Amino acid sequence: MKILVVDDDKEIVELLSIYIKNEGYEPLSANSGQEALDQLSAHSDIALMVLDIMMPGIDGIEVVKRVRKESQIPIIIVSAKTTDMDKIQGLITGADDYVTKPFNPLEIMARIRSLLRRSTQQTAKNVPDKLEVGPITIYKDSHEVVTDSGQKVQLTALEFGVLYLLASHPNRVFSADEIFERVWKQESVVSAKTVMVHVSHLRDKLEEATNGEKVIETVWGVGYKVEV
Repeated sequence: MKILVVDDDKEIVELLSIYIKNEGYEPLSANSGQEALDQLSAHSDIALMVLDIMMPGIDGIEVVKRVRKESQIPIIIVSAKTTDMDKIQGLITGADDYVTKPFNPLEIMARIRSLLRRSTQQTAKNVPDKLEVGPITIYKDSHEVVTDSGQKVQLTALEFGVLYLLASHPNRVFSADEIFERVWKQESVVSAKTVMVHVSHLRDKLEEATNGEKVIETVWGVGYKVEV
């Protein structure tokens, strides 16, 4: 999952990028408003943006205005502007959250996780009952997975949960921690290994039923996705 960090202070960008990467996300960076817009145009799968206000050229507020014309991507403003009116302007313009500098990177990460969780839940409400992914069709209500040839794939509840999560967000990479939180609905220090084992079993079943066709892809060092 890609997160864009935008700030003309390169040290802040580097610091947040380290924390973002350590959480299993893929950091992208920009040092101006124009660079931010260029990154958003080049990467349609950016999941969230952390954005400074005071930058040369196109400032953060203008970036938010332009983004909101086309996208509802979660935006966290991180700014040295600390007055209530500054915060109100940022939020009214379309930002989802506002954090003042100096900040604790751990607080930023907590807010990122919260917004991504909310965004995922909102997206899930609009997911249809039937999903077609490559050689398989997934039925949400009956928890059935059927191949193009009509063969049913027998999956455990957790395996189905993993597959449905990935398939309902095509091309989006989920880290092992995210998958564990969404499907197992709990946090665990062993989530990566647990998810890896379940994904491996799920892959084996899907490939056996579809004569070796690949449905789930591993993005090494980041997580898993279903590509369409």
